[in-house]
Amino acid sequence: MVGKKLQRPHRDAWALARRQHRLITRSQLLALGYGRRSIEHRLRNGRLHRVRRGVYAVGSTDLTQHGLFMAAVLSCGPDATLSHDSAAVLWDILPWTGRQTHVSVPPHVVRRCTGILVHRRKLATADVTVHHGIPVITPVCALIDLAARHPAKRVERAINTADDLGFTDPERLRSELDRIGPRPGLAPLRRLLDRRTFRMTRSELERRFLLLVRRAGLPMPLTKQQVNGFEVDFYWPELGLVVETDGLRYHRTPQQQARDHVRDHAHAVTDVRYLRFTHDQIAHDPDYVVRILTAVARRLSQARDNPVAVL
Repeated sequence: MVGKKLQRPHRDAWALARRQHRLITRSQLLALGYGRRSIEHRLRNGRLHRVRRGVYAVGSTDLTQHGLFMAAVLSCGPDATLSHDSAAVLWDILPWTGRQTHVSVPPHVVRRCTGILVHRRKLATADVTVHHGIPVITPVCALIDLAARHPAKRVERAINTADDLGFTDPERLRSELDRIGPRPGLAPLRRLLDRRTFRMTRSELERRFLLLVRRAGLPMPLTKQQVNGFEVDFYWPELGLVVETDGLRYHRTPQQQARDHVRDHAHAVTDVRYLRFTHDQIAHDPDYVVRILTAVARRLSQARDNPVAVL
């Protein structure tokens, strides 16, 4: 009977360590019924290995990256959460650089740990989850943290990766930011997303594009015409030029992209030259749109006037 009583804490400790990437804390061992002498004995005989203050690896110190993250969180207390760059790495939206591990703790907690950058702040319950068994902030919160510390290009790459992995997309992310209270990184992330997720009505997009057509010195195109079996946005029959302005959404589903490719191929096998401008280009890079329109129109006009010379 005594043997069975002794076995139960061992089973419980091993089960807990398995869930925590082969790690267990001193306070957890004490709560399971291990005494101080029992813990010291296991440290001496190599059944436990001190990884961080109050955190032990069971059997071996050969920890995975997830194990190292788990050890950092455990060493900062029961309410600690992996955050910032480290959270982005755990979610696979940022590559691992091997630098300091970032951990967030409640404002009243004071921790100083070698190799850990501790952030004291209050996180909402909705901002925290568990991934690979590790308490961690959500992908949305990780992107906000990245925006507070990194250049816009790196943050945008992280957004694209999070989009590819299905964690969020720019439009959903922008709406999520309205739920979250003020914190570092929120304003720069909003500015970055506003450029990508701002929507113009069809009439507003058409109005802006036609202004660029005038700047390029082109005649006004026909609109909503059927060309090669598809309704197109803008069409110059005298040039054989079609322009689509399909950038009303940043995020396009695979089905939408597939339909776009079919339409592109239908135009490619005829004499129709096909251009596609995004909403972002029309709204934020009009000089580029004018330059491309002017160059393509000039070439098509020359081809129509002197087809032999072009060939």
